[in-house]
Amino acid sequence: MTSTRTLLQVLEDADEVLSSGGAAAAATWPTGLTPLDDVLGGGLRAGELTLVGGAQGLGKTTFALQIARNVAATGGSALYVCYEHREQDVLERLLGMELGLHGGLEALTLAQVRRACALDGPGSGGLLERLGREPAGVEALQALSAYAPRLHVATVTGTRTGLDDVRELVRGIGGQRPLVVVDYLQKVRVPGDHAGEDERVTVVVEGLKDLALETDLPVLAIVASDKAGLDGRTRLHHLRGSTALAYEADVALLLNDKFAVVARHHLMYGTTNAEHYRSWAVCSVEKNRSGRGGVDLEFRKRFEHGHFDPVGGHVAEQLVDDRIHVDH
Repeated sequence: MTSTRTLLQVLEDADEVLSSGGAAAAATWPTGLTPLDDVLGGGLRAGELTLVGGAQGLGKTTFALQIARNVAATGGSALYVCYEHREQDVLERLLGMELGLHGGLEALTLAQVRRACALDGPGSGGLLERLGREPAGVEALQALSAYAPRLHVATVTGTRTGLDDVRELVRGIGGQRPLVVVDYLQKVRVPGDHAGEDERVTVVVEGLKDLALETDLPVLAIVASDKAGLDGRTRLHHLRGSTALAYEADVALLLNDKFAVVARHHLMYGTTNAEHYRSWAVCSVEKNRSGRGGVDLEFRKRFEHGHFDPVGGHVAEQLVDDRIHVDH
């Protein structure tokens, strides 16, 4: 049975926590991406739902997995609920990410990592024998091994795994308080007779928001874009499903290719600018209940090495907007 508490009781609890050296504000899980954490007030907040949207191929999984990795690498824990990839695929992505972050452009590419992990790949022996002689190979394996106990991976299917199953996965972690990542929202199973995608998406997004509040954890969910968002700039209303996505989300991050969304007059001075823009993704903070929204950030794509450059910046150029016509 639900009970009420007076604001005085809440005030006294907060005062007691602060007096004993604790924090009365919501805990945060830093994303490890600069300046995104500054805009979000330190990171992803307990009890809040963050949506990451964008068209296919823009690195939504890379972005979310990198955040989960950053949380675990800095001493926190994360649960990655993956409807899209096998555990082996997640491992290979993380290996490529670590090699790239530690070895830079000289490191093995993600494609080379996958070949090295194949049964008939080059070399023999375990991962250390296959990757240890490569640039930053030892450092990458040591880094991954250090945070691996705190990064939990659950590979699931849309035909069998629903919201209750995700809750059980969170409970199964035990004493750790993880960032919960769902890849991706439209794949979460909804039991019963929910004929349309809008209705199913409403059930799932409301359930994920409830999960964040019930567990006092941050939940990050990847959301696919509908067809309208595949041409031009993807905005919050292009995310596939119901308007509940916009209402329930505490934070909405939209990924776009910078070349596709920068205003046309920036592309009029030869091919140098155009090629430069193709190397960057724009991360727009379209909604942020705890801080500034309407902020456009940019991160360099290092997809051949399985990650984004963790140090980005604010977009200086004018971007295409639904209300501005830049074709003439």
